[in-house]
Amino acid sequence: MAQQSEDGAGRDSRRRGQGQLEGQVLAALNDAPGPVNAAWVQERLGGGLAYTTVVTILSRLQTKGAVTRQRAGRSFVWTPVADEAGLAALRMRRVLDGEPDREAVLASFVTALPPGDERLLRDLLAQADGDGDG
Repeated sequence: MAQQSEDGAGRDSRRRGQGQLEGQVLAALNDAPGPVNAAWVQERLGGGLAYTTVVTILSRLQTKGAVTRQRAGRSFVWTPVADEAGLAALRMRRVLDGEPDREAVLASFVTALPPGDERLLRDLLAQADGDGDG
C-alpha cells in the first residue's frame, strides 16, 4: 500500500487543496504575535493568494471552531483556537458525528490502525481516564 501524504508535497505546487490551505493558515496564525488581520495572514502565506481566498479560509476555520475573530475597526482580527493537529481532530469528529453507528465506525478505525498507533491510542485513552478520575 502506498504511503499516505497529508501535505500534498510534490504534487502541483501551484494549486493547493482546501485542507492544505487551512493548515497553512492555522500555522501562520499560530506563529503570529497575537490576533492578526487577514492581510497579515495573506502576506505570510505568499504564493499570490487572493485576499478573498484568505478570508474564505479564515471564515471556514471559524465555522469549524479552529479560529475566533474579533472586530477591529472595519475588519476583523483572527486568533487560532487549534493547531494543525487540532484541526485534523475537528475533521475526524465531524466525520464521526455524521455517522449513525459511531461504535461501528470507531471499531473499524481502531482495528485498521497499525500496532504502534493502536498502542499510542490506548495510552492516550488511559491518560484521559486518569485525568478524569482525579
